[in-house]
Amino acid sequence: MANSEQTETAVQAEIAVSTEPTVQTAPTRVASHADMANAIRALTMDAVQAANSGHPGAPLGMADMAVALWGQHLKHNPANPNWLDRDRFVLSNGHGSMLLYSVLHLTGYKLPMAELKKFRQLHSKTPGHPEVDVTPGVETTTGPLGQGITNAVGMALAEKLLAQEFNRDDLDVVNHHTFSFMGDGCLMEGISHEAASLAGAWKLNKLIALYDDNGISIDGQVAPWFIDNTALRFQAYGWNVLGPIDGHNAELVANTIAQAKLSTDKPTLIICKTAIGKGSPNRANTAKAHGEPFGDTEIALTREAINWPHKPFTIPKEVIAAWDGKVAGAALEKTWSDKFATYKAAHPELAKELVRRMKGELPKNFHQVAVDTAVAAHTKAETVASRKASQLALEAFTAALPEMLGGSADLTGSNLTNTKCTPNLRFDDVTGASNGGRHINYGVREFGMAAIMNGVALHGGFIPYGGTFLTFSDYSRNAIRMAALMKLRVVHVFTHDSIGLGEDGPTHQSIEHAASLRLIPNLDVWRPGDTAETAVAWAVALQNKSKPTALLLSRQNINYAPKSTLADISKGAYVLAEPSEVGMKKKTQAVIIATGSEVQLALKAQELLAARKIAVRVVSMPSNTTFDQQSVAYKSSVLPAGVPRIAVEMGSSDGWWKYGCAAVVGLDTFGESAPAPVLFNLFGFTPENVADTVEQVLRK
Repeated sequence: MANSEQTETAVQAEIAVSTEPTVQTAPTRVASHADMANAIRALTMDAVQAANSGHPGAPLGMADMAVALWGQHLKHNPANPNWLDRDRFVLSNGHGSMLLYSVLHLTGYKLPMAELKKFRQLHSKTPGHPEVDVTPGVETTTGPLGQGITNAVGMALAEKLLAQEFNRDDLDVVNHHTFSFMGDGCLMEGISHEAASLAGAWKLNKLIALYDDNGISIDGQVAPWFIDNTALRFQAYGWNVLGPIDGHNAELVANTIAQAKLSTDKPTLIICKTAIGKGSPNRANTAKAHGEPFGDTEIALTREAINWPHKPFTIPKEVIAAWDGKVAGAALEKTWSDKFATYKAAHPELAKELVRRMKGELPKNFHQVAVDTAVAAHTKAETVASRKASQLALEAFTAALPEMLGGSADLTGSNLTNTKCTPNLRFDDVTGASNGGRHINYGVREFGMAAIMNGVALHGGFIPYGGTFLTFSDYSRNAIRMAALMKLRVVHVFTHDSIGLGEDGPTHQSIEHAASLRLIPNLDVWRPGDTAETAVAWAVALQNKSKPTALLLSRQNINYAPKSTLADISKGAYVLAEPSEVGMKKKTQAVIIATGSEVQLALKAQELLAARKIAVRVVSMPSNTTFDQQSVAYKSSVLPAGVPRIAVEMGSSDGWWKYGCAAVVGLDTFGESAPAPVLFNLFGFTPENVADTVEQVLRK
């Protein structure tokens, strides 16, 4: 997992002894595949019943699929969940979390039976849906359907690009698969279309998805509302499609996975026909199996039906022995570690770079690059749109950071996310090899782009960023939220941030979007007002190792705001201009707070007010979210107590009242279609109106 430390020593860690599950004392026989699957079924029923909450149907239905994958194919080491070259497994239908928790426990991860008994309880390692960095072995947080398989696409993309960049000759130190289980709900969500289409275009042959085709969702049989020919749909995306097969035949599933691994140019979908709630006499193949405990009576009947006479949370020794993955995992990692040692001896700089990038550490010279970039912007003092200022900063950062992987949702020429160092990523039609490009044309797929970036970040080795218009952040919002929840370093470049985009009209003009994004916990939101602020915003974003960032950027040009220092920009807000800078010797009577392009309005209003003998301080607040994290002393020095505050931003006014503002020059209606200057006048975003508002506040 990308958020966890992955040092060379961790990569080659000694095997730790996992807590043993509760077992029966007397071994009986060699466990069959059915026994292994029934262990998952029993643990799922027991945990859901103990919690009086959960989703037993999917784990019971997919248990045999898990035996096939985890028992015969998945390359992993329970003692080192963060091993660099492990296969990645994503449970896209995350409501079936007990399947994953059961397998992690049974194979030997540090997930003792006590944690399964605390399923869905406060501070347990078995939350209702899988959460990365909470449960060892969980690669991504899933639950919102469709995003898990999309994360898997991002992981597979990262693996493919890293392999081509770092592997040398027969030293393939990056060589693993990405597997995902998914259900009908994942395929109904539109994001799965976006992700699957891109996976086919990128020829991600090491991506293997197993579709739990049980025909049941919460509302019942899906046939009346889900009639897609899934096989033909994925074939049209450029996937290799295998099946339908019997998803309860573990050996058949395992053989089909082996066939899928032979693909050299396509991702593979394996369609597994299953029965939801398999084994339950009265719940199997019904919607009632999906999301509620079976109850003691049905659990007893199910135990009898699957020939599982053991007490709750009790696993026979022979079943534990069949599932145990510690010895095999240690051997797999040892083989890789020996190869990596040879690789390191032959290619020391490449090995060092790979470890650095997988750890998520920035180059040692990053701080100097960041300082130089901001100082250069300050020195040149260019009048450009902040979207252009972003591209200027990106030229410096993408040159210094080979891990930066950019992109745009079909708006490259508008978002300006491409640079000289990031040619468009392309894949050879015959070999599937990439051209080494670092800028992705995602097409018109904002949601898919956002969730794929999450997958790339989770895999490690890259810092993904992607662009679209700010108003279309609505499309990608839930993936942005998931990035914040998972504490991922991804950067969203949102341009055309206001009515300043003009003639495209209210469908494209952002009003509530800045305020809405600022409401997401752990999302850093920046709306810089000139080239220096934009450079600093990018530097902060790249250093935000445990949070995503949204950069809100203008279409229209913005004059550079003269400033005496760059030191405080990174704090989210700073004093840009005191009354003395416009010839006023009086004590500050009011503070104008502004963001983005409106900083220029504030500076011009300050001049107008000076002519009216009113002394005003101008505060630029490019990042409310960062400023809110500063000390009380610093915040008080920027926004002194007892001085009226007036905020100016071309967007929803609601979020500004928390700063104790006496007035907000904002916009709480949708925009209009007209040239930007006309709209500024119409909605009162003029120096005169800002100055008049300040004066009215002081009169009161």
